[in-house]
Amino acid sequence: MSDTPRPPYLARLRIVEAYLRFQLQQVEKWIAEEEAKIEQAEARRPLPPPPEWLIEQGLSGRAPVYVHHGDCWNAGKRSRGVDRDQAVRALTEGGVPACSHCRPDTELGLLDEA
Repeated sequence: MSDTPRPPYLARLRIVEAYLRFQLQQVEKWIAEEEAKIEQAEARRPLPPPPEWLIEQGLSGRAPVYVHHGDCWNAGKRSRGVDRDQAVRALTEGGVPACSHCRPDTELGLLDEA
């Protein structure tokens, strides 16, 4: 057996605690760095292009109320992107009115400009 006295058990536990706190700080720093890298990569990713045409749903979320051009400033939050054929069908067969601001019916060739 060794003749050197060992530090009290509580003191040894405090040393282990300090070491583990240091290690935890290192891991938290690495996590923050990785999260920052992910955020930077997502910020560099280009946004998808806006849809060419929108159909705005009513308050119920079912019945369409307007057809808009994809970049119409008047399109509501309940709008969803559609393709050209769906927009034409909504205007012609579905009886959905065209937005009076962006006039998608004119751009789709359904109305001649006056």
